[in-house]
Amino acid sequence: MGSHTEALPTPTTEPGRAGLAAILGHPARALIALDFDGTLAPIVPDPEKARPHPDAIPALTALAPKVAAVAVITGRPAETAVRYGGFADTPGLEHLVVLGHYGAERWDAATGEVTAPAPHPGIAAIRAELPALLDGIGTTGTWTEDKGHAIAVHTRRAPDPQGTFDTLRAPLTDLATRNGLVVEPGRMVLELRPPGMDKGKALRDYVRDLGAESVLYAGDDLGDLPAYAAVAELRSDGTPGLLVCSGSEEVTELSEKADVVVDGPEGVVRLLQAIARQAG
Repeated sequence: MGSHTEALPTPTTEPGRAGLAAILGHPARALIALDFDGTLAPIVPDPEKARPHPDAIPALTALAPKVAAVAVITGRPAETAVRYGGFADTPGLEHLVVLGHYGAERWDAATGEVTAPAPHPGIAAIRAELPALLDGIGTTGTWTEDKGHAIAVHTRRAPDPQGTFDTLRAPLTDLATRNGLVVEPGRMVLELRPPGMDKGKALRDYVRDLGAESVLYAGDDLGDLPAYAAVAELRSDGTPGLLVCSGSEEVTELSEKADVVVDGPEGVVRLLQAIARQAG
């Protein structure tokens, strides 16, 4: 894990302090749930080149045997996150679960298999209509990512990323609505995907299935807000939880709700290392 060590930060809220105390007090009953892009992996201009922070896998392998489970909850296809993350056949991560497409897909390290529903019929319609729509608007530098169960339009490479994002938001929302889909905005990306599944539902379902008695969730983007809300709901029902924000200047909504804000994936890794050390 390297020689860099840090003290565990003190959460800024009372529920956060209670959540951290529960995780450290009974780690074998705790679920550690993490977003992928921007949380375990630095944000990069080409999403296909996203890879975890160099110390992320060692940190996870140190922590995983001490807790009930580690789950990666991502908007990416589960198989893609597993491949980019290097999660398969990794000693120490035999029980890792990746919940892809906001929980619609599930990959279990124990079996190496992905379970997933059939794609929403609206995705095929979006796939057919989107190129002409983008051409008609005349945006340059956008990049479309076909995720199978969702389609994302990235604006980070455009000459004016935020302006292009703002220009596309309304027409893409209209396109999604006409085809029974919703638009999920993120960091210079607009994702068109089926309604009814988000990271909050994925997290709640997995906490229930696992029987976890405490939960940590770490994220960085707007798509993580439903998971934050799920942790808040769990806390109100008596399950302690800790909200961690992988901080950035692009998204402030999460940092305002978090119990602990760390400096991007580097900070997330250091936090995981500190929890692994103190969990005994």
